[in-house]
Amino acid sequence: MNALSNIKTIAKRELGAYFSSPVAYVFIVIFLLLAGFFTFTFGAFFERGEASLMAFFGWIPWLFLFLVPAAGMRLWSEERRMGTIELLLTMPVTTPQAILGKFLASWVFLAIALALTFPLVITVNILGEPDNGVIAAGYAASLLLAGAYLAISCMTSALTRNQVISFILSVMLCLALILVGFAPVIDMIERWASPGLVEYIAGISVLTHFDGMQKGVIDSRDLLYFLSLIAFALFATGVIIRGHRAG
Repeated sequence: MNALSNIKTIAKRELGAYFSSPVAYVFIVIFLLLAGFFTFTFGAFFERGEASLMAFFGWIPWLFLFLVPAAGMRLWSEERRMGTIELLLTMPVTTPQAILGKFLASWVFLAIALALTFPLVITVNILGEPDNGVIAAGYAASLLLAGAYLAISCMTSALTRNQVISFILSVMLCLALILVGFAPVIDMIERWASPGLVEYIAGISVLTHFDGMQKGVIDSRDLLYFLSLIAFALFATGVIIRGHRAG
């Protein structure tokens, strides 16, 4: 019970820190503007001739590629830069509790930003009769994708005091996880690799698992993939932070 209380306290502290500055509001506004712009301008929303949010979810992995690392780059970099990481870790909380608290606060923040795209759901329901179950699955997939990117950003943030370096590292890692499942890259790999190897490489990609879920197919393997990726990145964050403490 004490562990849950510690995690909740840190999460509330971090979430409050987000909304105590205009950065959070600027982030949300930029996300909503870009989501609307890409959905209606480049997503062929009206050309599809169907009431769905495929155009919106199709851009989510790319929008999150930059926006999630921007939201997560300060998680540990700021603590290290200001020297408050030692103070935080000498409080009666364990390293895993601190990591989980910070991660959950940022994940909730991203969930709020995602939830604010609800006008898109209202729009497609006005224009037609969409399958809201598929839309709900798309939002669940988007939230899991945001969590995966965020966990990676948490890990890179623990590596350096510099937020810009943390941002660049997390973007590169997340981009790599996209590209190994990106159709043009897969086509190129198929020219020299065996079908089994191609399938294995594609299975590493967030796109492979995100695409199935956002089409309404909730597969336990996709859920396991995202949760495992989050768990691994957060575990690596703990290893890095303990390494700093030992140093």
